[in-house]
Amino acid sequence: MLKTILYVAGKSGLFKRVSQGKNMLIVESLVDKRRIPLYAKERILTLSKITFYTTGEGEVPLHEIFTKIQNKEGGEKVNIDLAAESDDLRAYMAEILPDFDRKKVYPSDIRKVLSWYNLLVSSGITDFTPDDKPEEALPEGSE
Repeated sequence: MLKTILYVAGKSGLFKRVSQGKNMLIVESLVDKRRIPLYAKERILTLSKITFYTTGEGEVPLHEIFTKIQNKEGGEKVNIDLAAESDDLRAYMAEILPDFDRKKVYPSDIRKVLSWYNLLVSSGITDFTPDDKPEEALPEGSE
């Protein structure tokens, strides 16, 4: 499911891919359900491509982070204030992913991931398992 959910740099919230044209995507905001076009000049990332740095070997995909948050919170929204101090955010993330790299993962990254999780849950998207289907191509210049 995360392959159809997009983050667009410079725009708040997350978007769901609805349709694709020659050099653009039609997306729907998960916040207000408005549809807008996105063009190749915009920085677009699918949530399935985002990973978290760890101090161990490799990186952890975002779907695993979301699943761990979901397990911790019982499928509900996170119960931490997103405006909390950096140390509180890092402590929360350490409960979810104990070996996350504290030098490369900033509190703003943690805030963003937690707000994305809340937005997905409030939109009824709770299945974070990765699809085995190949991803549809984004317009040239994206990702």
